[in-house]
Amino acid sequence: MAENEAFPENGDEEALDPRRVAAILDAVEAEDAARLRVLLEPLHAADIADLLEQISPSERRTFVRLYSDEIDGDILSEIDDSIREEVIEALPRDVLAEAVRELETDDVVDILEDLEGPQQAMILSALEAADRVAVEQAMAYPEYSAGRLMQREVVVAPDHWTVGETIDHLRGAEWLPDQFYHVILVDPRMKPKGYVTLGRLLSSRRDVGLRTIMEDSFRTVQATEEEADVAYIFNQYHLISCPVVDENDRLVGVITIDDAMNVLDEEHEEDMLRLAGVGDESSISDGVIDTVKSRFPWLFVNLITANLAALVISRFEGTISALVALAALMPIVASMGGNAGTQSLTVAVRALATRDLTGSNALRVVRREAGVGLINGIAFALIMGLSGWLIFGAPLLGAVLGVALIVNLFVAALAGTLVPLLLNRVGFDPALSSGTFVTTLTDVIGFFAFLGLATLVLL
Repeated sequence: MAENEAFPENGDEEALDPRRVAAILDAVEAEDAARLRVLLEPLHAADIADLLEQISPSERRTFVRLYSDEIDGDILSEIDDSIREEVIEALPRDVLAEAVRELETDDVVDILEDLEGPQQAMILSALEAADRVAVEQAMAYPEYSAGRLMQREVVVAPDHWTVGETIDHLRGAEWLPDQFYHVILVDPRMKPKGYVTLGRLLSSRRDVGLRTIMEDSFRTVQATEEEADVAYIFNQYHLISCPVVDENDRLVGVITIDDAMNVLDEEHEEDMLRLAGVGDESSISDGVIDTVKSRFPWLFVNLITANLAALVISRFEGTISALVALAALMPIVASMGGNAGTQSLTVAVRALATRDLTGSNALRVVRREAGVGLINGIAFALIMGLSGWLIFGAPLLGAVLGVALIVNLFVAALAGTLVPLLLNRVGFDPALSSGTFVTTLTDVIGFFAFLGLATLVLL
């Protein structure tokens, strides 16, 4: 490939376009470190992290060896958890040490959470004493808590200061976080009393007191609060940052919107993976054995539930033998019920995750889904009942098929809503468990209704 070949610039086209990826892999295969740096130079850290996830393990090892001097904290923090440990093991100690020194404490904690003890110790030893203490204190909080999510670098000002005093303090500070959105106002005991946005600070007169321009959105979270609850607060109240306090309500850190939105994204991704029964940490970079381990248990559960449906069918062996057309129509009943159940289930699980489905409105939602299932059932019963009559020349067969569809779509709509509600009530993750139960119910009820009615009416 010509050295001067043009590639799309960021913003014009997708940064990881196929031509660039192909050129990067060619450079990796040729072990051309200089060419690799040229190709990667315009890419964002997140793009480089995505590339590392997409390539094979052998290509990744060569890539890291050739490009290790350029892997900084930004790239390290963007790398997917599934391959981060592998990349860290391949990096030279001095490169890793320099990379983690560039990171905020929350990013360091995020990296440490997925590493084994020796690697954690290696990274902690690379930090300066003050940063190491801050990270160790954050790691002492429960996993998936606000204390793990927060960064310790906080911009504060006494709540009795004026705008002028605050601006002078910020300009004279030896160090400030790379990004911050609020100046947090504290009392002499380091208890947060409010915060002021940088916009309000810069647009106000110097003699204005900070208390008079505090934001109404101010609220705090406990360091032990679950990170999912923190993300919900950010999303619900449109926060940009939120102070974190200890058990004595003293300021210990701050959570910013980017970290909160990452939690929301991870929650949504986990729900999608769990609904599909592939585990909540599956990744395209996983090997064959790891992928089998995550999927086999749920396929085994599905095998057991499928045998329950097969057991129901076997009870009507004589009916099916007498009317072979039933065998052709059974998949329609099961498929329609399964799809209707999945529709209701997806809506319910999503509403539970966003806390839109609660005890106060559950009955109304269940009634709505039941109504939808009944109406859809009647509509498809008319369509398929008429089709069954015309195709097989048996009006009663069409009627049996129609009634079975009404029953199964109604049950599917109810099950898709009630099952996740009940599982959530007893403390199980509805995203992880609901699909199996709903599928089993719709299959068993659908086959029993269809074959049972056929036995009563047609024989």
